[in-house]
Amino acid sequence: MNIAIIPARGGSKRIPRKNIKDFCGKPMIAWSIEAALQSGCFERIIVSTDDEEIAEVALRLGAEVPFMRPEGLSGDFVATIPVIKHAIQWLEANQVIPEWICCIYATAPFISANALRSGLTLIQQQDADYAFSVTSYAFPIQRAIKFQQNSMVQMFSPKHFNTRSQDLEEAYHDAGQFYWGARTAWLEEKPIFSSESYPIILPRHLVQDIDTQEDWIRAELMFKAIEKNS
Repeated sequence: MNIAIIPARGGSKRIPRKNIKDFCGKPMIAWSIEAALQSGCFERIIVSTDDEEIAEVALRLGAEVPFMRPEGLSGDFVATIPVIKHAIQWLEANQVIPEWICCIYATAPFISANALRSGLTLIQQQDADYAFSVTSYAFPIQRAIKFQQNSMVQMFSPKHFNTRSQDLEEAYHDAGQFYWGARTAWLEEKPIFSSESYPIILPRHLVQDIDTQEDWIRAELMFKAIEKNS
């Protein structure tokens, strides 16, 4: 059995009610639920939330909310893996033993059914701990700079000041959309970023973190541009 778990707590600070705020005509979480439904990968799509309004929206969109997330797993500093572990343990206590579990973030409007299917195929073929979405950095990380205490700048890697961009190794980062994981990997709280994980590479124009109001505006502009040109 394959199960999607969408963490969606109610206490977002920087963008209040972020998970159900309207994004291009739909509650933000709708894009994640719809992609999961369209993928055909899942027997069940579960939203893990501590918020009654989010639960109502999720149910209306076709997801399940079979439990309310406990307060101890709903704070600002709670990591993703314990939330997914709690959901799996709840399922198993109710005689449901999933094999592959996909954590899908509620704020991932660019997520696609095809990418979810690719992730499932990859993790099954490789029998890996995890398979998750990544994208490349737009600028070489070896030439990044930081601010010193006096506000002057310093390179993280000064030795690469004169290195040509095309000669630097390309780097990737988590796309923040979904994480397929094996049951044992989630329950044992194995790290996602490890040699036992595989990447699904996404183009940069389909990736945008949404943590601030500026992120939100950028994401809406990107989304509308994609819709206009599709």
